[in-house]
Amino acid sequence: MTKNPVEFVREVRAEVAKVTWPTRRETMITTSMVFIFVVIAALFFLVADKIIGFVIKTLLGIA
Repeated sequence: MTKNPVEFVREVRAEVAKVTWPTRRETMITTSMVFIFVVIAALFFLVADKIIGFVIKTLLGIA
């Protein structure tokens, strides 16, 4: 099913007009939360890796 390019652009513009865009404040809050959770996840995996490494080295007698 082929569409006229002009009709396609018109439909795209109509759909974009329906989008509820976030405010600058909402975007900043969401971005901050993502960075905070990335740091928390990185710290969690760092600690988990160190603990697992320590346990494995202790079990295998590697020091």
